[in-house]
Parts: sequence; C-alpha cells; structure tokens
Amino acid sequence: MTRKDLFNRCLQFGLAGLLGWLIVSIFNAKTQAQQSNIVPDNTLGAESSQVIGNFQGQPIEVITGGAIRQINLFHSIGEFNISEGREAYFLSPSADIQNIMARVTGNNPSEILGRLGTFDNSNPNVFFINPNGIVLGKDASLDVQGSFVGTTANGIQFGNQGVFSATNPQVAPLLTVNPSALLFNQINLNAAIASQSRLGNGGGFLLP
Repeated sequence: MTRKDLFNRCLQFGLAGLLGWLIVSIFNAKTQAQQSNIVPDNTLGAESSQVIGNFQGQPIEVITGGAIRQINLFHSIGEFNISEGREAYFLSPSADIQNIMARVTGNNPSEILGRLGTFDNSNPNVFFINPNGIVLGKDASLDVQGSFVGTTANGIQFGNQGVFSATNPQVAPLLTVNPSALLFNQINLNAAIASQSRLGNGGGFLLP
C-alpha cells in the first residue's frame, strides 16, 4: 500500500468516525430538546420537589422529593408539561404513601402529551391540580396503579386541617388525613380539561 493509499484510507475512517459522532450528537441534542418541561417551585422549602431528567438514559423524567405527611406526599411545581414520546413518573418513596398530591402554581396550563405514572414502593392515588387547565394529547396515557384525579380546582380540602392550594401556595400544616373535597374558590372560565385521548371525560376527573 502506497503512502497515498494509506492517507486516503485514514481519511475515510476519519470521515466515517466524524459522521458517526455527528449522528450521535444530533440524536442526543434532539432528545434533550424534547425533554419535558417540569419545573418545581420553592414553596415547600427544604421539601421541594426534584426532577431527574433522562432517567437511566431513557426519555423519562422522575419526580422525587416532596413533602411527606404520613400517607400523603405533596409536590409543588411551577410548570408541568410532558412532551410527546416522553414519560414522567412520580416516585413513591414509602409503602405507606397512599396519595400523591401535585399542584401547579404557575400561570400556564399543563400539556400531557406522553405518559404520566407512578412507580416504586406503593400504588398511590394521584391528584393533579392545575387551575389554568390541563390538555391531554392524543397519545397521552396513564401508568397509575391507584385512581387518578385531574382537576382545575384551586386546591384540595383536608377536613378542618387546611387546604393544599395551587393559587395560594403557602406551606400547609400537617395534612395527614385523606383529601375530602376539591375547592373552586375562584373559577377560571378560561381553564378547562381538553382531551384528545381516551383518558378524559372533560368533566375534571380522569380515571384510569
């Protein structure tokens, strides 16, 4: 093999390697660009929610942290959207957790275009509150072992202990009882649950 042939062969391998690197980089950039927009707020202080993006290299966001009060786990999130083709799961850290309450405190509706679920140590019910509206895409799906309630109510009443409110997100007292009522203190006429999937009935309650 002449020096010229060797140079051409190296150039070919170099271009192939560069092309492979570019394909991988473009794919990773595309995956990152599609990452779901789930942004916790700081209203729960040291017990704020946390989001692990691209969990184990998969197109999955895992929501951890939150405030545990006996059987209830509370999450407070400023923006909550699941991108098409992606999944978002609430982690249940204890077998005692029966209810996961997630409120959205920002000003935008939530778009659920992928899969929303729970996993790990229990089979909790999920209460998802966004007074600005909830949009379910045609490919939206649930992976929730308990019941799922999606609502545009302002908050959830816990007997005489207080309210877990999305519009007045103060740190609640110890909310250890089961939720008793949904509160519509100030109904937002522009907020609705719009469903293109087979999950919703358009009435504010979504059951698996």
